[in-house]
Amino acid sequence: MKQETKKTLIKYAVCFGIEALIAFLVIWSKGFFAHSIAVNVQILADAFFVPGILMTLFAGLMFISNEGALLGIGFVLRNVFLSFIPMGRAKHVTYATYREQKLSKKKKLDNGCFLITGLFFLITGIVLTVIWYVNFYNMV
Repeated sequence: MKQETKKTLIKYAVCFGIEALIAFLVIWSKGFFAHSIAVNVQILADAFFVPGILMTLFAGLMFISNEGALLGIGFVLRNVFLSFIPMGRAKHVTYATYREQKLSKKKKLDNGCFLITGLFFLITGIVLTVIWYVNFYNMV
């Protein structure tokens, strides 16, 4: 197996493990075995939805960050910090220069593992929610 393929599989395994841990914590916090089957399906739906939505939103945030959309916040905070330092204004650069410097340093990361595993958990949670709603809504 190629080294690149191994690294990719490890990324997916780590993402899946983190989401499984979050799902386990949700199940553990709600007391899975102490309820009826209808409530257990609802708990499972919550346990898959929570890590799925968190990882999917994290993937979206990573995409936005990689595109440079958050550079403006860093530029403003840097200038505020420099305004309190003596002779800090001497280090002032324009936003265009700051953005060019930051984007040239930044390397593009492959964050597909966050999105794929997050969507897997999210879709599983939505399917379990639909199953619960169709079969058990009137029972609870």
